[in-house]
Amino acid sequence: MRRAALLLAAVWPGLAWGQAADPQTLADIRTQIASLSQQIEGLRGELTTSGQLTQGVAGNTPLERLNAIESELQRLTSRTEELEFRINRIATDGTNRLGDLEFRVCEIEEGCDVSQLGTTPTLGGTESTTVVPATPEAPAPSTSTGNGPDLAVNEQADFERAEGALASSDFRGAADLFTSFVAAYPGSPLMARAQLGRGAALDGLGDPSNAARAYLDSFSTDPDGEFAADALLGLGKNLGQLGQVPDACVTLAEIGTRFPGSPLIADAQREMQSLRCQ
Repeated sequence: MRRAALLLAAVWPGLAWGQAADPQTLADIRTQIASLSQQIEGLRGELTTSGQLTQGVAGNTPLERLNAIESELQRLTSRTEELEFRINRIATDGTNRLGDLEFRVCEIEEGCDVSQLGTTPTLGGTESTTVVPATPEAPAPSTSTGNGPDLAVNEQADFERAEGALASSDFRGAADLFTSFVAAYPGSPLMARAQLGRGAALDGLGDPSNAARAYLDSFSTDPDGEFAADALLGLGKNLGQLGQVPDACVTLAEIGTRFPGSPLIADAQREMQSLRCQ
């Protein structure tokens, strides 16, 4: 625990530096956030391997303070992505408007050849874009899950690689791949599924403490989502294995309360009977 506390103390200055510094680009900020996410994941392992997953009053243990840092990090990640989207949109719109003005001025001036205008430099950078006189841009191709937000390059492939390892019962490989995915894509729309898969892999390795943490992270990421009931079931089972029967019973009962139509209610009830929940 002393080592974990020292690691936690090392993370705080990094977070403070990220707030005080003035990075030149949003990409610098995203790199810092990804680095902090990896440090937090390593620190979380230090705190949970000792079996102290739920000990301590909120805010009084390194794990509680770590959760507070992680929550703030997720907020900063979301804010950074929002700002990046707005800046790109403003730059694109401004560039097109500038190109349109150049086109109109050229039409008015004598001796100006519209075909020789070339490209308009992108506002705020050195990249160029073709002049498009006041016409909407066609959407650029992107990788998508089919029913959710667009994904980063290689994000879908990395996730499928982790799922493939889990399906082939390579639990160690799957756990490592899901852990790498969580660190590499902190704001991913696949995060809840990735944490769920990580929990299943840790189940296969017989590590109920870290499995419970993974299921809890999955549920916290999307408490009303498609995989929330699965996360609660996994969390309840592992809490029972850790001897935290009252917490396990409350967690399993929550499945029927929050998701009355879930097919997992029967599994939760059987688990509650085995734990002799009141």
